Amino acid sequence: MAAFEYRQAEEIRDVFAQHGVRYLFIGKSGALLLGFPDTTQDADLFVDKSPANGRALVAALQQLGFELTDQRIAEIERGKDFVQLKCGPFDLDLVFAPDGIETFDNAWKRHVEVEGFPVCHLDDIIASKEASGRQKDRESLPRLRSFRDYWANRN
Repeated sequence: MAAFEYRQAEEIRDVFAQHGVRYLFIGKSGALLLGFPDTTQDADLFVDKSPANGRALVAALQQLGFELTDQRIAEIERGKDFVQLKCGPFDLDLVFAPDGIETFDNAWKRHVEVEGFPVCHLDDIIASKEASGRQKDRESLPRLRSFRDYWANRN
């Protein structure tokens, strides 16, 4: 599995903008866009859960080259909590209900724009990792917290 690349983030940003998809980069891919020095295997997107946004998301994903089954399309359109896609040009996790973040609208109010990328605030990324309880997230938390201190002082 190849590492997620900046070029792929650009493709997501540009195609999602064409379709009017409401989303935020979250997880390590979001932290990377903020300057966090690490790698990740996929992009994690916090997606606004609405039927219209789900339909726009499906159209954008298909334009990007994701091969979606009818079942996957239905899951995306209804906003299933978590949809993992490995059926396209790169791996993509769609998160409609991330741990530790109450609502998309609240996260949107706190989000950061970086070169046109809508990114969850680093505090939300950390809160989500804390709430997930996964071992790999617990291991990355000290580095993310340290980066948050650097990032907050830089901005």
